[in-house]
Amino acid sequence: MIQISDLNYRVGEAPLLTEYSTRIAQGEKRLILGRSGLGKTSLFKLILGFRQPQSGTIRINGLELGQDAIQEIRSQIFYLSQDIDLMDGKVEEVLDLIFQAQPQLEITPHDLEAGLEMLALSPATLDKEVGALSGGERQRVGLLIGFLLNRPIWLLDEPTAALDSTLKEAVAQRILDSRYTVIVISHDPVWQSHERIQLERWS
Repeated sequence: MIQISDLNYRVGEAPLLTEYSTRIAQGEKRLILGRSGLGKTSLFKLILGFRQPQSGTIRINGLELGQDAIQEIRSQIFYLSQDIDLMDGKVEEVLDLIFQAQPQLEITPHDLEAGLEMLALSPATLDKEVGALSGGERQRVGLLIGFLLNRPIWLLDEPTAALDSTLKEAVAQRILDSRYTVIVISHDPVWQSHERIQLERWS
């Protein structure tokens, strides 16, 4: 569960979030809609502790966000940024580094193969340099990491922007059918057409 209470956040003198409060239940799927510049991406960075509010509280599964709990909270969250921030190197090397840091995970070759197939990625993608990936490939590799990490909370910033229409639908359906607690920031209509998603409109 995500509980946000009376959150105030500004950049300089410009307020982005004012007395913002919300509660997202375990397993809930929430889509945040609104024009750019309203603080939607900033909200994700606040939840992850990359930015600090002027006031208010954020609790993740009962833990209040702060120095004592930040690492435990981050270990429960998969964040896919709009620019798909990945390390340099071959895709396979990047995946190895990520999963070596998660010793509790047991990812089998079958898991990896199934993930690649689901996201229409060729096995040859693993040998590519991250810098040589197309926008669509980069987005799919980011999603692959999320499915393999299998964390309970997903924060997704425009997760289907670079995908074709068929894959958009398949990815959205897979995520919305999952047990994950999901917050999506997206202008993509594919997310709005599903009955399981709750809309939160910002203006």
